[in-house]
Amino acid sequence: MSCLNCANNTNGLPKGCKSNGNCAIGGCGQRTTYDWLSNLDQHKSSNEVSEVSFKNGRKAFYYNERQLPVHVGDAVVVEAAIGKDVGMVSLTGELVRHQMMRKKVKVASRDLKKILSKAQEADLQKWKKARARENKTMNRSRELIIQLDLKMKLSDVEFQGDGTKAVFYYTAESRVDFRELIKLMADEFKVRIEMKQIGSRQEASRIGGIGSCGRELCCSSWMSDFRSVTTGAARYQQLSLNPQKLAGQCGKLKCCLNFELDQYVEQVQKFPSSKKVLEFKSAKGKHFKTDVFKNKMFYFIENSSGTSSIAEFSITQVHEIIELNKKGNKPESFSTFVEEKTFQKEPDFDNVVGQDDLTRFDAVFKKKKNNRNKNKKVRNKKKAFKNKKQ
Repeated sequence: MSCLNCANNTNGLPKGCKSNGNCAIGGCGQRTTYDWLSNLDQHKSSNEVSEVSFKNGRKAFYYNERQLPVHVGDAVVVEAAIGKDVGMVSLTGELVRHQMMRKKVKVASRDLKKILSKAQEADLQKWKKARARENKTMNRSRELIIQLDLKMKLSDVEFQGDGTKAVFYYTAESRVDFRELIKLMADEFKVRIEMKQIGSRQEASRIGGIGSCGRELCCSSWMSDFRSVTTGAARYQQLSLNPQKLAGQCGKLKCCLNFELDQYVEQVQKFPSSKKVLEFKSAKGKHFKTDVFKNKMFYFIENSSGTSSIAEFSITQVHEIIELNKKGNKPESFSTFVEEKTFQKEPDFDNVVGQDDLTRFDAVFKKKKNNRNKNKKVRNKKKAFKNKKQ
C-alpha cells in the first residue's frame, strides 16, 4: 500500500516508498495494522471512528461525524487543538473499536476530535510546504540550543498540516529551562512552538534505523508498547552480560530479549538447581554451564588428586546423582555417567604426493615435436616434386 504522495511517478509508473522517493508522512508501512475483520459485513456504526496516522507512526482516533466515505490510505483533514492537521487513514471499521479498547481509549466517540473533510489539492500543497520546512527548522533549532548551552538533544520536528504549529521532540537527562529558546524560535519561525520530551526508546522509534540483526528496528516498524527489559532476561537465555551486545540503538537493553523469554523460563524449570554440588567418592562437581536446547548441563569436576575437568550430563543423570546424594550415597566416579563419544576425524586435504610424475608431459611434447618434423618432410618433398616438373 502507498499513500497519495508516492503512488505514481511523473511518467505514470508506480513510485513506491523506500529509496524511490520522499514520503511525506514518514513511511507508509510504519506500524501498519492488518484488518482481519475486513471480509465481514460492517455495521453502519462501525464507520463512526477512524484511525489516522501522522509522521513517524504517530496515530490518533477521530470521529467521522459527516460519515465521509474514507478508506485506508486516504488523506484527510482533521481537527487539531489549534487549527487543522492532515493525516492518512490507517484503519477503519470494527477493528478500530478493538484498537481503542486495547489502547484504553474511551469509546465515547463524541469526545474525540473530528474528521473535517477529505484532503483537497490545496490542503496537500500546504501540508507539503510545511513538511519541507522541518529539516531546516530542526538544524537551526539545534544551533540555537548550542548557543544557549542547554543540556538537551533535539530529535525531531513535526509541523502541523496547516503550518501554524510545530512540535519539537527532545531528550534530556534532567529538567531544562527552555523559555528563552522558545522565544527565539517563535520569533524566527513565526509558528506556535510546543516542546515535547520523549525517552530514549521513543527517540529511536521516531528516527528509525537498522538493528544488529540486519532488519529495521522493531520499535520503528511494528512495536507500539515498550515493556521493561531487565538483565534477568539475558541470564535466563544464557547470554553474556556484555552491554555493547545487549544494548540497542537507544542505549537500553534490546526489546527482543523479551520475545523468547517465556519459552526459556518454562524450559529452565525442568532443570535442577545450578547451586547444588554433585558429590562423588573421589570428586565434586560444580555447575559450569547449561545448554537449554540440548537439555544438557556442564559441571566443573574437581578430583581429590588435584586434577580437574569439565563433564557433560543430561538432565536425568543430574537428577539421578542428586537423588543418590540425598540418600547419602555417592557414585564411584563421574565417568560412569558420562557417555564416551568417539569422533572419526576425516582429513580436510588429499595427499597427492606420488600420484603424478614430473615427466608426465614429456610424451606429449615429443609427439608434437615428431609431428612438426613429419610436416616439414612432407612440405620439402612437395617442393622438390614441383621443382622437378619445372
